[in-house]
Amino acid sequence: MAHFEARTSTAGGQIVVTLTGECDLAVRDELTTVLTAATGDAAVVTVDVGGLLFLDSSGLHSLVTAHHRARADGRRLYVVNAGGPVAAVLEVTGVGNLLRAPADDPRLAG
Repeated sequence: MAHFEARTSTAGGQIVVTLTGECDLAVRDELTTVLTAATGDAAVVTVDVGGLLFLDSSGLHSLVTAHHRARADGRRLYVVNAGGPVAAVLEVTGVGNLLRAPADDPRLAG
C-alpha cells in the first residue's frame, strides 16, 4: 500500500488539506481527525486530492461527514484536483458534485 499523508496549510484565509497516497479504511480515523479539525478552524476548507492514488468508501464517508458537519456550522468543504481513479470514484458516487466548489464562492482563494 502506498503511504498516506494529510498535510494542512493556510492559504488565502482558508485551510487547505492536501492528501497523498492511498486513502482507505486503514487511514479513515486519521483523515476524519484532520478534516474535523480543519472544518472547526476555517470557514472554507479545500481538500486537494490531486496526490491521491486511491480512494475507497471509507474515505468518501469521511469527506461527506466532514462536509455535513461544516455545513451545519455555516462553513464549507470542497474537494479539488481529482484525477484518474479518484475522480472516477467521486463521479460515480455523486460525491464529486456534492463537494465541487462553486466558481462564484467569494471565500475561495483566487
